[in-house]
Amino acid sequence: MAVTVKTFANSAEAAAVLSSDRGARYLGGGTLVMRALNEGDVSISTVVRANDQALARIEASGPRITLGAGVTFARILGERDLVFLHAPARSIGGPAVRNMGTVGGNLFAPNPYGDFTVALLALDATVAVQGGFGARDIAIEEFLQSRERQSGALVLSVSCTRPTSAEAFRYRKVARIKPKGGSVITLAAHLPISGGRIAGARIALGSMAPTQIRAKAAERALEGRILDAATISAAASAVTEGTSPSDNALGSAWYRREIVGVHLRRLLSGQE
Repeated sequence: MAVTVKTFANSAEAAAVLSSDRGARYLGGGTLVMRALNEGDVSISTVVRANDQALARIEASGPRITLGAGVTFARILGERDLVFLHAPARSIGGPAVRNMGTVGGNLFAPNPYGDFTVALLALDATVAVQGGFGARDIAIEEFLQSRERQSGALVLSVSCTRPTSAEAFRYRKVARIKPKGGSVITLAAHLPISGGRIAGARIALGSMAPTQIRAKAAERALEGRILDAATISAAASAVTEGTSPSDNALGSAWYRREIVGVHLRRLLSGQE
C-alpha cells in the first residue's frame, strides 16, 4: 500500500492532520515509525513531518528543564546543563540510534525499550501535546496510562525537574548487550533530601509492567527516612508490589521480579 508523506511548516498543522487521519503517524527520528513501515504495518497510510524549530528547542536554565519532542539523545549528551540526563541518553542504542532517536518518540517506545522515559517518570515530567482538543499539558504518568489513545496527538515537548544535586537522581539499565541492548529492567530514582531525610521520593521502573510505572510501595518505604541500609532494604523488599512484568527473549517475568530488588538496592547504595 502506498504511503503519503506530508511535511508542514509548524506543529499545529501537523497536529491537525494527526487528529483527523487515523492512518497518520508522526515521523521524528524514525526509529519507531520506519521500523513499523519496514515490517509491513498496513495501518500507517500517512507519514507526517513538521519543520518547526520549537520541537528541537532546549530550555535548561531553571529548576525545571524543557526538551522539545524532536531533541535527540545525541544533543542531550552534548549539553553540559543536562549532565543528569546523560546516563539515560547514553543507554539508548548505539551512536546511530542516539543521533536519530528523539525524546518525544521514546515516550511511545514499547518494552523492552523506552528507557529515557523511565528517567522522565522519576523526574516528575509533564508532556505537552497538541491535537484536535487544542494544546494541553499532561502529567507523564497519565500520558503513559493512556498512551495507546495518544496516537492522534502530537507531542510538543517534555519538561521535568532538575535534580538539586548529583546524588539526588540515579539511573540504572540492566541489559544483555551493552550499551545498545533492549532492557531486562530499567530503574530511575529521584530522592530529594530535606533536613537529612528523603522528601518526595520517586522510583520509576521499565520492563516491569506493560508501560513504565512508578514503584509506589518502594517510594513509601523511602519517604521521610534517612537513606541508610535499613531504609534501602525496606525499599528493595517492596519494589515488586504492583508490578506485572512479562516474559520475553531477554528474561522471564519470574527473573525480573527476582532481580529488580537487587538492582534497586545497588542503585540506592551507589554501587556500580
